[in-house]
Amino acid sequence: MPEKSFKFIIEGGKATAGPPIGPSLGPLGVNVFAIVQKINELTKDFAGMKVPVEVIVDVETKEFEVKVGIPTTSALIARAAKIEKGSGEAGSKFVGNITMEDVINIAKMKMPQLLSKTLKAAVKQVVGTCVSMGVSIDGKDPREVMREIKEGKYDHLFGE
Repeated sequence: MPEKSFKFIIEGGKATAGPPIGPSLGPLGVNVFAIVQKINELTKDFAGMKVPVEVIVDVETKEFEVKVGIPTTSALIARAAKIEKGSGEAGSKFVGNITMEDVINIAKMKMPQLLSKTLKAAVKQVVGTCVSMGVSIDGKDPREVMREIKEGKYDHLFGE
């Protein structure tokens, strides 16, 4: 069965039959509206975030499959902190705050894509992104949180 695969970056829950989706899929004779509906249904939880989406179409049967990727770590942090983007002066100016629970949830969500072998290592990567974005964790500088992680203060949260 000949398949064609298309990758798009769309805003969660806001895909349309316009570019880039319509012009890419329309020539295949598939129901673009049905595909857009499926994408929006699968990405609605990522509203306001750019989400990688892959659409795989069977050219003969016109059947399709939609695979949704996970937004970037920085997009997940921005959503948790309820900010548009990171600080232009990371390290000296904080633009948002998230909880350690947020950090762990983001790390768990991103684990399949990260090169981390443990939850603790994945959490360190998320904390590192907080440093570069200027987002504090539980009101603390993320560099201080990183030190505490290395000292083992949060090990009970990682099941280690």
